[in-house]
Amino acid sequence: MRRVLLRPLARWRSSLQTRVVALTTALGMVVVLGVGTFLLDGIAEGLLEDRQRVAVADAARSAATAQSQFDAATSTSTPELEQLAGDVVSSLEGAGPDRVRSVLLLRTPQTAGGADPVTQPVVRDVTSPGLSADSVPAELRAAVRGSDVQQLQLVDLRDGSGAPSLVVGSTVTLPRAGQYELYLVYSLASEQATIGLVRATFIGGGLALVVLVGAVAWLVARTVVQPVRDAAGTAERLAAGHLDERMRVRGSDDLARLARGFNAMAAGLQEQIEQLEELSRLQRRFVSDVSHELRTPLTTIRMAGEVLHDARADFDPAVARSAELLMTQLERFDTLLSDLLEISRFDAGAAALEADPQDVRAIVHRVVDFTAQLAERRGSEVRVSEPHSPCTAEVDSRRIERVLRNLLGNAVEHGEARPIEVTVVCDEHAVAVGVRDHGVGLDPTQLPRVFDRFWRADPARARTTGGSGLGLAIALEDTRLHGGWLEVWGRPGRGCHFVLTLPRQAGRSLRASPLPVVPAGWREPVAALPAPVVPPAVGGGSGAP
Repeated sequence: MRRVLLRPLARWRSSLQTRVVALTTALGMVVVLGVGTFLLDGIAEGLLEDRQRVAVADAARSAATAQSQFDAATSTSTPELEQLAGDVVSSLEGAGPDRVRSVLLLRTPQTAGGADPVTQPVVRDVTSPGLSADSVPAELRAAVRGSDVQQLQLVDLRDGSGAPSLVVGSTVTLPRAGQYELYLVYSLASEQATIGLVRATFIGGGLALVVLVGAVAWLVARTVVQPVRDAAGTAERLAAGHLDERMRVRGSDDLARLARGFNAMAAGLQEQIEQLEELSRLQRRFVSDVSHELRTPLTTIRMAGEVLHDARADFDPAVARSAELLMTQLERFDTLLSDLLEISRFDAGAAALEADPQDVRAIVHRVVDFTAQLAERRGSEVRVSEPHSPCTAEVDSRRIERVLRNLLGNAVEHGEARPIEVTVVCDEHAVAVGVRDHGVGLDPTQLPRVFDRFWRADPARARTTGGSGLGLAIALEDTRLHGGWLEVWGRPGRGCHFVLTLPRQAGRSLRASPLPVVPAGWREPVAALPAPVVPPAVGGGSGAP
């Protein structure tokens, strides 16, 4: 149910055409409803006013006719007067069947209360069938008795027709019987039917108009939005690397100008990207060529340095120290060249993965043994925590060893003689190795740059210790080659925690790491660099201050 409810909301957010059509249709419906209500009220008011005017004029004529018939009466006996009253009422009922519905001739209370059967005959009320004296509202009767002019009121007689009626009242005088009230009732059924027909016409026409407005809005929105969609699709294909993609230009309107401007921008971007790619290719080739060319003289210098280093016991102390420094720097130079060659292979896309099922615990122990001498010299104790069952994964053991050697070497170098914790955790889908030191650490703002090439947390410090400055960059590339993640957490004075996560089967995508990169009790920013989604690194470095 929730998914069904979210689909329209997602379409509303993602589709400009849907929003334009929906808003236009809604506004059109509001306008049609407002205009229709205004017109319908005006028509109803006009029909009622016209009906009132006709009813008042007709009632005046009917009252004059009735009074003339009463005045012309020659007999004044009660039966004859009652017969005359009934004839007058019947004649008025038939005077206009389309307008006059019923007639009531009622005695006034004064006439009824003071009548003397001998001197003043009493004529009973005469009404059309279905009506009585109670059908006329008391306030209307009071107004008729208190005025010499006609009185008008809209009344619901509740006769089953469902339509109200107009009641027009006036007074007439019967011979010897005195003053009586004459009421003519005009039904508004035809007017109500007319208003119903107009209302139905408005509703049908309004709905049809709203549908047409929606259809027009859809066509207009599609005409305007389609080029925008084309531009978005072209931009996505350009972002995916298809630099030859262009928008189709139609006509010379604003959308055509947009397409031409977009195409010009794409052409400029393509040219710039091609230039940058060429410069990058030349740069990579230069680095690779220089690294290869330096190998030969470096080998010769290294051989001479080894001879001098082996014979340093026969030299003057100052010369012997120089021989030792020369050998140390030659080793660093050799490491730097090896790292540059490795980076150039990654940049050229020539790095290949040779994955075999390996127990990651065994790789970790080999790395710990390799760095044991350095850790002892630095005064750091390396503690390994691992499960009892094997943590097997399809990995290139040479590359994973290089990654872990770099992480553990950095932890020892910058751990300030405090314990180093190496944790191995695995689950059904992934294997994770965490390296935690408690040394100088990193500021959270520096975490995104940890893997930059030759980056240092303190630029003022010379690189007199540590490796070539490319260690973490190569480690990141090795991790990406496996489809894994390399994450880091750090805080000044609290150390760093690097977590390497690898899928247990080569080619599988990772969903989560079995080892959290943020230590328990901390909630700090994390630099997470998943290999499948992050573009190749522009640089990388030691990551330690």
